[in-house]
Amino acid sequence: MLKKTSPHPYRHAARATLALAFALTLPAVAWAQWGWVDNSGRKVFSDTAPPASIPDKNIIKRPGNSASPMAATAPAEAAPTGGTTAAAPAAPATPKVAEKDAELEARKKQAEAAEEAKRKAEEQRIARARAENCERARKSKGALESGMRIVTTNAKGEREVLDDKARAAEMQRIESAIRSDCS
Repeated sequence: MLKKTSPHPYRHAARATLALAFALTLPAVAWAQWGWVDNSGRKVFSDTAPPASIPDKNIIKRPGNSASPMAATAPAEAAPTGGTTAAAPAAPATPKVAEKDAELEARKKQAEAAEEAKRKAEEQRIARARAENCERARKSKGALESGMRIVTTNAKGEREVLDDKARAAEMQRIESAIRSDCS
């Protein structure tokens, strides 16, 4: 009998290769996982990103086999012969960290400068108020020392003339204001 041969002799090999390729792509789904060390020190693997409370240094694995800088340096230290492929992802991460640090430093300096300007403005406002109080106190002292009659208005809205006792008390208050504001 004549054996029947298929028109394409490599059809079975093509199917086997296709099946093998499909089987090899299934683990790629598992590679699209995150890995990190949680706050209690346990390694966690998930298909979702870690919570915001996990710092970047604790992320071991990212989807697409891009490891964190911590994971990229660990194999290079452990096995010097295989460190060339693991060190490649760490190179782009370093400038990003430097950029973030530079941006953070710039923001910090800007905030410090704004705080310093605010503090100086407040000091200037206080100094102006003290200078005005000093000037008023000196003028009041001059008026009290001149011997003129001083008339004030009380809480009821009535006019009162300062007697010698009230004049002495007012002079002490004014001298105290001069000592505190004119120094």
